[in-house]
Amino acid sequence: MDDETATPKAPTSLFEISAIDPVARENPHPRMKALREEGRVMRDEAIKTWLLSHYDDIRSTVNDGTFFRAPNKAEEGSMPRHLIDPEDPEGRRNSILLMDNPDHARNRGPLMQAFYSRIKSMEAEIEALIDGIIDAAPASGRFDLMEHVAVPVPILVIAHILGVDESRLKEFREWSENLIHFLNPMRTPEQTSLMEASQENLENYFTELMETRRREPRQDLISDMVQAQAAGGDFADEELRTNLQALLVGGNLTTTDLIGNGVWLFLTHPEQLEAFKADPKLTVPAVEEVLRFEAPVQATSRIVSEDREVAGCPMKKSQPVFMSLGAANRDPERFDNPEAFDITVRRRSHVSFGGGAHICIGAPLARIEARRVFRKLFERYPNMKLVEQDLVWRALPFFRGIEKLEVEV
Repeated sequence: MDDETATPKAPTSLFEISAIDPVARENPHPRMKALREEGRVMRDEAIKTWLLSHYDDIRSTVNDGTFFRAPNKAEEGSMPRHLIDPEDPEGRRNSILLMDNPDHARNRGPLMQAFYSRIKSMEAEIEALIDGIIDAAPASGRFDLMEHVAVPVPILVIAHILGVDESRLKEFREWSENLIHFLNPMRTPEQTSLMEASQENLENYFTELMETRRREPRQDLISDMVQAQAAGGDFADEELRTNLQALLVGGNLTTTDLIGNGVWLFLTHPEQLEAFKADPKLTVPAVEEVLRFEAPVQATSRIVSEDREVAGCPMKKSQPVFMSLGAANRDPERFDNPEAFDITVRRRSHVSFGGGAHICIGAPLARIEARRVFRKLFERYPNMKLVEQDLVWRALPFFRGIEKLEVEV
């Protein structure tokens, strides 16, 4: 459906607003609008899951530390349970993405401190890496923006921060694409097999590299973390390895989507692009508007920790609550004219990075990268335009990104 203002029938399944569904993959927003207008809460009984779509309800839920994240705390038969390997019911317990306190705070705190310190000290290097990739892109003609800019920028930057072998970026990207399916409850047996193989490859690689950095520390995040551990940091090798891997995976896939979505939005809204190019002060709000309008991550979740009311609805302990970040970010009760992509309007804050204790740990880096890419890219290519094409969006549920973006410069 091309007209985003048209409202179809309200969805009755969570998957009707996910990239699994071909219509929602192309454009989920009309269905999200219908969902929001239908009411504050939807129940998907087939997967025993609640779904929220209003901004205020989602903001209060992600900020509420009494909810759980660990999927093994969800009721049997519910969607989070599909993330658990039946042969390893405690699996993924080492990831801060799926940890609850006190383990979450114990692991996230030192990692966040070291990660943010490393980003701050390397900001000039990060910008130089980005400039180098954009300068190396074709000077004229047609090319795939994803291949030449959106994919290589985030993987190079996070690899540089971590201190992994930059000659193996292609492998890391491939492993990341496979491993992200651990968040896909509808993955196929083939995707599961590739995911498990990639997980093993990354675990072996990080195990060896952590040992190397203990003997020969460098100016990188892995060295920072093994030194923090040696100085008394309360986290095990298995936990550290899992969360370093998560930074590598999450630090490149979603930022690739942020860059691709942003360039597409600028090129399909030329008046916004002209405003952006004319005023450097719009760099920061432009990135925030891209995040609001086409968030790379479209959903997050929590698990009810005790019988209670959520969004005005009684819910039981262990019931999962999924939240449509895409729907919240276009809630007219929160944003004026929410269906308009407008970088010149002063917007209230979005929820594209989630919130609370589990707010995206990579948010500051993603913002740095996107700001630099958009500014540098349109300085180098002031006349960039889209080539006529049928866009192909990623089929990964609850994520939104473009597979290929042909441009002409």
